[in-house]
Amino acid sequence: MNARDIAVLGSTGSIGTQALDLVRAHPDRFRVVALTAGGSNPELFADQVEEFRPAYSGLGEAASVEAAGLGADVVLNGITGAVGLLPTLAALDSGSTLALANKESLIMGGPLVVERAKPGQIVPVDSEHSALAQCLRGGSPDEVHRLILTASGGPFRGRSRDELADVTPEQALDHPTWSMGPVITINSATLVNKGLEVIEAHLLFDIPFDRIEVVVHPTSVVHSMVEFVDGSTLVQASPPTMMIPIALGLNWPDRVPGAAPAVDWTRAETWEFWPLDDDAFPAVELARAAGATGGTAPAVYNAANEVCVEEFRQGRLGFTDIVATVASVITHHDVPSKEQLTVDDVLAADAWARSQAHSIITQGCR
Repeated sequence: MNARDIAVLGSTGSIGTQALDLVRAHPDRFRVVALTAGGSNPELFADQVEEFRPAYSGLGEAASVEAAGLGADVVLNGITGAVGLLPTLAALDSGSTLALANKESLIMGGPLVVERAKPGQIVPVDSEHSALAQCLRGGSPDEVHRLILTASGGPFRGRSRDELADVTPEQALDHPTWSMGPVITINSATLVNKGLEVIEAHLLFDIPFDRIEVVVHPTSVVHSMVEFVDGSTLVQASPPTMMIPIALGLNWPDRVPGAAPAVDWTRAETWEFWPLDDDAFPAVELARAAGATGGTAPAVYNAANEVCVEEFRQGRLGFTDIVATVASVITHHDVPSKEQLTVDDVLAADAWARSQAHSIITQGCR
């Protein structure tokens, strides 16, 4: 067995550090040939470079684009946010398998990303989409009825919209089951993350939006499900961990033995599922509408949210105002009436949405 050459983008983040843990545990399977990071933790990055001695390393977006284009066997895009788009495109153009944790680049780029990818070139690293990919092995495409994404419900599950008005950033960052970066954690609290995942599932698996559902599953043991036309549902389950989807992303289509502990079936286990409260958490329906509109609408949804999350973290925007502001930005956006979007179209929409979100927040009206 030859070791796969791995480029890790966003190596100091949650996904990147766990991927490097996997490499340490399986040096016979994986060899790090490139490391990049945004620069927020230069000491850790220096330690990683010293340990793994990659042929290429660098800080910043340009470094990630260059590393993604080197032609490694697998490029793990663990970057957070819109800055992951150009590295995603570079990895696809280089012919590497793209282990994609940076959902924003797929949401932004949409068909632009999908059309550049060869069949099977994108392997999802989100736990939900990895679960769907695993369950889809159990049937042919024409046998699939629905995709069912599970959501933990975040720290505010069960609260009404009125009860969410005064929550603080500290409360939003206190996720009950997952340890993630601050942006993704807040996105989980608002369920914007689940909205992005609905769009991502549509793009990855070519399933219409009306056949992609979201159900609340507080313990995060079931990561997602596929319902087939005969009424059978396949479930992918494991204790909450990103190690399994990361391992599959790096080693697809083969599994990595011992990637993470399995469910302990000697202990009592209860799985609960609840319908999503769209009134308290309107982010999913807003994302579904943006995805159905297509064009640059998903990019606007994502970019406006990134601005709003940062403003919330700084105490300049209320929790429920995050999604309300995103909705206002989308309302003001005119989707270009052209069949083929370009990278420039997407980046222009991203910049416009950020400016519009700042303007709305500054004016204090939606």
